[in-house]
Amino acid sequence: MQPLSNTETYSLGAISFVCLAILISSLRNNGEPLFDSLAISGLAFAFSYCIIRWSGDTFLKRGFKGRDMSKKQPIEIPEFMGVLPALVYLLALTAFVPFVFKSDIVEMTSGAGNKDDLLEAQQNETVRFLHLFPLEKLAPYGFAGFTLAAAILLGIMDDTFDLRWRHKFFIPAFASLPLLALYGIKYGETHVMVPAPLRGYLGERTELGMLYYVYMAALSIFCPNCINILAGINGIEVGQSLVIACLIVLNDALYLSPTVQQPHPAAESHLLSIYLLLPLIGVSLALLQHNWFPAKVFVGDTYCYFAGMVFAVVAILGHFSKTLLLVFIPQIFNFVYSAPQLFALVPCPRHRLPRFNARTGLLEPSVATFSDERPLRPIVGEVLKILHKLKLVRVAVDETTGRVTESSNLTILNLWLVWRGPLREDRLALEILAMQTACGLAGLWVRHSLALMLFAVDNRF
Repeated sequence: MQPLSNTETYSLGAISFVCLAILISSLRNNGEPLFDSLAISGLAFAFSYCIIRWSGDTFLKRGFKGRDMSKKQPIEIPEFMGVLPALVYLLALTAFVPFVFKSDIVEMTSGAGNKDDLLEAQQNETVRFLHLFPLEKLAPYGFAGFTLAAAILLGIMDDTFDLRWRHKFFIPAFASLPLLALYGIKYGETHVMVPAPLRGYLGERTELGMLYYVYMAALSIFCPNCINILAGINGIEVGQSLVIACLIVLNDALYLSPTVQQPHPAAESHLLSIYLLLPLIGVSLALLQHNWFPAKVFVGDTYCYFAGMVFAVVAILGHFSKTLLLVFIPQIFNFVYSAPQLFALVPCPRHRLPRFNARTGLLEPSVATFSDERPLRPIVGEVLKILHKLKLVRVAVDETTGRVTESSNLTILNLWLVWRGPLREDRLALEILAMQTACGLAGLWVRHSLALMLFAVDNRF
């Protein structure tokens, strides 16, 4: 067990004290659930920070360890540590439920001595208390917890047994089935608005029916896997998740802003989104402290599946699954760009992370090599040559035969190094996260401003 420093102990203690004070005050009074969520997220941050620090040696002894190959002197550090903040998140979500439903619990339990609440409640001829707990509001928390637990279990199995990609690809869709059933009961909307230029041909809206549920199931597959694909350097998995979470919270805040007429029809859905995202931000900040360059722990696949599934859950329950794609622009590009290797059109090595140059201490694009044993189809080679001219890939060509002998691996990290040249690992991570932030903000601007050119109104208003 690695002890906390005095500074860490005092800082985490102060955070915990303030958060507990907020929660105690909320229990005594009619507190605001948003502040309660912030307080619980602060406690989740402190608890995650401590348990990650204290559990590192235990993970090493159990064999959950890996070498950070992007260092001059690689050392073994704990792996699979993302499971700890994921489990803390589930605890935080469970602990938050009594606070968000505090007023309903008070009325259901005889008003906690408040006779006025009892008189306002629904009663029958025998004066029997009939106040019903709003199970329709509680259901999203239960279904979200179940879906996230299934995603965490998938991550644990992957980290433990190293599942093959084709075996685990569709599992998140099955985990999301209860969530899709709840969506059908709560919303049931399966239509999309038609852009103004096409309404003369397709009408104001187009009904997709079951195709809309297929789309949401595909979203639950894409989100966890795309976080897992964009990986390979210290801090990038947790960093991109934090950026995406903050962008979604910003989008939620736009619907809750005083500039928007309240109560907004979608206010409850976006509040639910914030309540689910704040604990994710808390536990992810704690994990990032240990996973940032130079990393002291590896997050493993569990965190990637868990964080990605949180985004799918909030988008489905918040009814903004199309808006979610606008903050996933780099991940969508990375998936499309990686597709030739993912689907074996281009030979794919087991690890595609950038190559570390021990002489310079910088990262360079890693490459896939092609030989007679691992041949490259002639037409694929010609396409790679065209992409090389467009600076979308870097290839080496045999001068005698004209055949492509190697190509930079098809990930956005390697592409960035093709464009920018060798970079230090933390600089590469920062630039990718800055690009993620810029793309996400641009996506939200398109959603709420530029889209008015195609649609009559922004649904915020």
